[in-house]
Amino acid sequence: MTAAEVEREVTTTISLGVRPVVNGQVNLDTLIQSLDSDNQSVVAQVLAASEPTALLLVLKGAGRGNRFMVDKSGTTIGRAVDSGIFLDDVTVSRRHATITFDQEFTFTDSGSLNGSYLNNERASTATLKSGDEIQIGKFHLVFISNHSHSDNK
Repeated sequence: MTAAEVEREVTTTISLGVRPVVNGQVNLDTLIQSLDSDNQSVVAQVLAASEPTALLLVLKGAGRGNRFMVDKSGTTIGRAVDSGIFLDDVTVSRRHATITFDQEFTFTDSGSLNGSYLNNERASTATLKSGDEIQIGKFHLVFISNHSHSDNK
């Protein structure tokens, strides 16, 4: 192997390609209209719930179209099989992040290796609003809640 080949080997890296599925925050009306009737029904139930409730919809990644419920007791997100939201991919840490509720839903990255992104900005802790896009590894999820507001509804 030549010196140039060795240098190329050493400097080769893997890019996760951090790009948003949407530009900034998701327009909820447009998103809801694009869903099938089953998902539209679930979103309507979340928005009409009396207790603080949220839903994460997978927009991109394995399991595209899957949905995960989050209530005021919160949930864990990760590659560990006992996670409330199980994301099966090596780009996701075993205990990647949590969503908790105390007056509002809060997203917290648990010190994951690849980090977490909220609306295409790296985030360690953030208050979630309906329409926020969360990227964890290769997964892009949209947050929808009856206990938050969206600036672009």
